[in-house]
Amino acid sequence: MKILKYVVGGAAAVVAAAYLLGYDYLFSGISKTYLKGKSSAYIDDGKLFPSHLITTDTPKIWEEDPEYNQHELPPHIIDDLKHAHTAAFVVIKHGKILHEQYWDGYNQLSHNNSFSMAKAVTVMLLGKALEEGKIKNLSEKMSSFYPEFKDKPFGNNVTLKNLAQMEAGLDWDENYNNPFLPNAKAYYGSDLLKTVFSRKFKEEPGTRYEYQSGSTQLLGFAVRGAVQQSLASYLSEKFWIPMGMEQNATWSVDSHGMEKTYCCIHSNARDYAKLGQLFLDNGKVDEKQILNPEFIEQMRTPTEKSKEIYGMGLWINNDNPVKHYYFLGLQGQYIIMVPEHKMVIVRTGSYNNLPKNDRGRPDQVKFLVNELTQFFDKDHKKV
Repeated sequence: MKILKYVVGGAAAVVAAAYLLGYDYLFSGISKTYLKGKSSAYIDDGKLFPSHLITTDTPKIWEEDPEYNQHELPPHIIDDLKHAHTAAFVVIKHGKILHEQYWDGYNQLSHNNSFSMAKAVTVMLLGKALEEGKIKNLSEKMSSFYPEFKDKPFGNNVTLKNLAQMEAGLDWDENYNNPFLPNAKAYYGSDLLKTVFSRKFKEEPGTRYEYQSGSTQLLGFAVRGAVQQSLASYLSEKFWIPMGMEQNATWSVDSHGMEKTYCCIHSNARDYAKLGQLFLDNGKVDEKQILNPEFIEQMRTPTEKSKEIYGMGLWINNDNPVKHYYFLGLQGQYIIMVPEHKMVIVRTGSYNNLPKNDRGRPDQVKFLVNELTQFFDKDHKKV
């Protein structure tokens, strides 16, 4: 009995210490991962978190290309996709669906976690708020929305553009493997404002590029304050409905109803592809302009400080012979736009050991772009 008392007492002490030190979110993380047989966040975990609905109104189903699914992908491409535990794979060409394939029980209706692809969506909402005059300009300061930033060292100087371009100078370690760092607290915790507003700025904003989820979450707070409605409802009103998305989606929120703007939109591959097509069409849907083309160009223009790999929410590869830019999420969630070939490529799945080149861009993205443009354009005359 004494041993049991010591065990119970020790466990109670650990729990109490975790709450006192601000690590109580670890219990949420453990219950949502290890107790579910997982070792980290995963593409199906949306149902485990509270969320806001992103509604569609009049769904518009993708038009099929005459050669839709008529050609099997080469074995080396299939092998790569299977090795990466791909769930969904969609190719759009000239605005029509040309190829789609699913594995491991996933299908057209399956919703997968966008992870950081949501960063680009958050920047899209910023662009829409600018169009509507709800935000004056990209140079507007975070302190305009939250005066407490005036009292932080460097905080009074951080602009919305700094946040969108990942040049905020925030003290934020972008590490998904360490449960004691801010990414885990933001993901599994219950108070996003407390998590990100407690972070300091370590250098003058605009000095250096550093990819940080915390920067996009701060941007989300600013946009939320500007539009005065939930970001899920704003996304629905300004994009999901006008674009004729095939399904409703969800956006994970904290206990106060704030969207996790650095991640966690849960949707299907076909609707993710519509986001890509919007960029190929420079913000138009059926001749209706729903996002300013000048703002889109800003999003896909690489910055000097990022060494030409990142714009505003989008990753860019103009070094490759086939130029492309893309939404990128943890474990290999991609929406890839290839303007020269009028192609959108979507891949979702679980790829925990995602190989990246020396500039932080996933090798698989370049591989898919080079192989698929050659396969569909050269071999099948889909020019």
